[in-house]
Amino acid sequence: MKPKERQLAILDYLQSHGKTAVDQLAEYFSTTGTTIRKDLTALEADKKVLRTYGSVVLVDHEKDVDTELPMTNKTLINLPQKKKIAKAAVKLLKDGDSLIIDSGSTVLQMIPLLAELNNLTIMTNSLHIINNLVAIEKEHELLMCGGTYRTRSASFHGILAESTFDKFSFDKLFIGTDGFDLELGLTTFNEVHGVSKAMTNAARQIIVLADSSKFGRRSPNIVCPLEKIDIVITDNLLDPKFHQAMIEKGIQVIIAD
Repeated sequence: MKPKERQLAILDYLQSHGKTAVDQLAEYFSTTGTTIRKDLTALEADKKVLRTYGSVVLVDHEKDVDTELPMTNKTLINLPQKKKIAKAAVKLLKDGDSLIIDSGSTVLQMIPLLAELNNLTIMTNSLHIINNLVAIEKEHELLMCGGTYRTRSASFHGILAESTFDKFSFDKLFIGTDGFDLELGLTTFNEVHGVSKAMTNAARQIIVLADSSKFGRRSPNIVCPLEKIDIVITDNLLDPKFHQAMIEKGIQVIIAD
């Protein structure tokens, strides 16, 4: 992992775990304490973290204003796993399918692979996703909801966006998550998450794309309960206890190679 990617991942880790020992970060990222301290020095210079004796925490404005990372930052975190998960997800599609794609960094990795399919009908609230769909130059039917534009996630939200999805029915929803909790289901930092809820009501099958770091993580806002989820696609680092728990709840689990 490159230094910049690791630094973004450190911010992501601190958002979920709070104050953390430097040695714990070194162990988690399989690197040396010296390397982690260099990363923390760079993050501290950018006023992203506050270092105390032997540990580190996000600075107050990172916690109080908005703990959701921008989409451009999220995309770099665990990117190899996200690409494998996206590849497995596209295998669930066939020509002519209709699908919703939520504005997540993992589902974004699906887009280049959709060039292999024909006559898809795709709806999204994500400007990143619609731009990438246009770039693959396929004759898919593209739909985008209106709403209030949110710069941090480059996506549209609000009553108009939610009501748009209420008028449609799709075969599949591909959705990412900030956290996957075995009691609450999918959770997110995004406080304007009503449009994601509307998506879950507009699809006959809900497919979650989440790398293993998202499991056991609980974010403030609930998007989708476990009983509505049909399939989860993740990587081979998934804790076996989460794997077994999902199977017992009737969720199909696909481990991306």
